[in-house]
Amino acid sequence: MKQKAGARYADGMTAKTPSPRRRSRWISIPLKLLIGFVILSLLMVTLYRFVPPPVTMTMLLDPNGITKDWVSLDEIDPDMARAAIAAEDGKFCAHHGFDVDAIAKAAIHNASGGRVRGGSTISQQTAKNVFLWQGGGFIRKGFEAWFTMLIEAIWGKRRIMEVYLNVAETGIGTYGVQAGAIRYFKHGAGRLTRAEAARIAAVLPLPKRRAAIAPSGFTRRYGNTIAARIGVVQRDGLDACLK
Repeated sequence: MKQKAGARYADGMTAKTPSPRRRSRWISIPLKLLIGFVILSLLMVTLYRFVPPPVTMTMLLDPNGITKDWVSLDEIDPDMARAAIAAEDGKFCAHHGFDVDAIAKAAIHNASGGRVRGGSTISQQTAKNVFLWQGGGFIRKGFEAWFTMLIEAIWGKRRIMEVYLNVAETGIGTYGVQAGAIRYFKHGAGRLTRAEAARIAAVLPLPKRRAAIAPSGFTRRYGNTIAARIGVVQRDGLDACLK
């Protein structure tokens, strides 16, 4: 005797079990979305390997407007990239997108209180700035990790630094070191002095609250520290991957 599908309740009614077709649909929809996301993200990262990102979500959400001017890495004074390495990511040329030691140290420091310190590498910041939105959260961090791995594999270090220096916010409504140099020093990024490059790098973590002109307090001290570190970056070849 054949048994009917489904469970029989006390009132005699039978609950229907999902058909195999319906179950496969619930599995296939998320799978298709995942595959679509992977393909789209690969296409975007590959495109931006050769084409400057026209605009980012951070720019679109900025109520202060957008001032930017894309320039190639060759048109930017080398001390600007060295200043970014000195300030943001001393192991930029050595890691593959993530600096585990820096992340761990930042977590311990932040847990102890005081000024909040970030552990993101330049690669992570570039992935966030180009493809995602500002702010924290595990979901955004997960996407950031994915895009970081992609740009490390597809772009390489020179392209990552080039994009970073062109999309990073350098002032209120100002994006990229070219626009920042013109705003603060009235000349392009190709003519930056070591001190000027260090000041722009000092602004990068909090561009809406810091200014590279006549800096004071922490920004001035931090800029001086970065300026001194630029020589170390050059001497020790910490920027070798950009040559």
